[in-house]
Amino acid sequence: MPSSGAPAPPRLPIEDSYLELLSDTLESLDLPARGQFLQRYFRATTHLDLRETQCVQLWDEMLTRRRELAEFLGRPVALKTALMDVLASAGLFRVPVIIEYDELKKLQLNAVTDSLTGLYNRRLFSETFEKELNRAHRYGSPLGLVILDLHRFKEVNDKHGHPRGDDVLRAAAATLRKALRTSDSAFRIGGDEFALLLPQTDAAQALALSRRVETVFAEMLVPLQLSVSVSMDHGVATYPQDGEQADQLIHVADDRLYRLKHSNHVRTTEPGPRSATPSSSPETTQRTSPPGAVSGLPSKPEPPPAQPISIESRRTPEKTETNLAAAASASAALAEIPSPLPEPAKPIYSVQRRAERVSMTGTNAYAVLGEQGDRRARVLDLGFGGVAIELDSVEGLPDNVMAVLHVPILPPVRVSLKPVWSQKTAQGPYRVGCSFVS
Repeated sequence: MPSSGAPAPPRLPIEDSYLELLSDTLESLDLPARGQFLQRYFRATTHLDLRETQCVQLWDEMLTRRRELAEFLGRPVALKTALMDVLASAGLFRVPVIIEYDELKKLQLNAVTDSLTGLYNRRLFSETFEKELNRAHRYGSPLGLVILDLHRFKEVNDKHGHPRGDDVLRAAAATLRKALRTSDSAFRIGGDEFALLLPQTDAAQALALSRRVETVFAEMLVPLQLSVSVSMDHGVATYPQDGEQADQLIHVADDRLYRLKHSNHVRTTEPGPRSATPSSSPETTQRTSPPGAVSGLPSKPEPPPAQPISIESRRTPEKTETNLAAAASASAALAEIPSPLPEPAKPIYSVQRRAERVSMTGTNAYAVLGEQGDRRARVLDLGFGGVAIELDSVEGLPDNVMAVLHVPILPPVRVSLKPVWSQKTAQGPYRVGCSFVS
């Protein structure tokens, strides 16, 4: 027993104590179990994929080297020191660097991540693109590529400063993270350029996602209160329809992006009153500002609005007795209103589609109806202004119904629907067209 004045033996660090315990435990294991354990241990600590017999041999060499070093130095040597020496001598560590595991993971993440937006960078985009193309070719599945560009982003930096421009880029990144599936990937590949890789996604689904991204991005910009109407343009290319090589698909997507960008630039610079908010659109402008109206002066009464095109087909609704009566009532009401007083605007629930609908045939798309989710319908197709669903019966279907849409590409989306059209199919169920109500 050491005397009270003798210095206490130094305590081993936690890592060395763990290795000492590990060494004692391995002595009691048989050879196969020892090999399996050491194989997993080396893979976890050194990222080396070695055979079981090789792992056992390295461990025995490490114990021998530890005894040799202790005899040479005249003091105990940590197992960790002996292990590093053995691995380096065996050529398994070409450039031996000792670093904490958490720090290593942080360095690996920083190497492939854009620091401003938190999205993956261009370097990882190139690597991931090649891997996804090989996978799509192997399994015969489509692959969607979307190139995105912020329209009028430079004007934000010029008028509001670069910090506000950084806020716009972060809003774009948040939009992409919100809209994508777990299997999709988003990248920042340039100053205001982004790219999306969408496995098992055809052209129609990629376009639907791109339009959703544009809509969500406009909503994300509202709190920034910009004086510049920033939008997100997109160009879509799909494998294998538009090409089988990465550079071919990027060229096609870029070409479509800049054609759309030029179209938006021409539309934005056309003369005439235009709202500066990102959510402004031709539809909202027509509702709030009748053609020919001058600020401060009464406008002439307009004729009855044209029948909205059904979201189910490109035809106007049939002239049923109800529609004829409504049209006659509207005409009579219009004749009775004096010309200085324009007719109050009425809410419009069904508007002409901005783009072709996306068919959900062959997918497991469905909608859960009602606040309690007690009714379920199959989603037939999806458009910008609404959705078509299939129900066994339309009895008890309210004028406005809350629903949660579960469709490919999008996460579950909670929407308010207004049934505007229904028809019984030859198979028995009812096809119901619903418009989105904000």
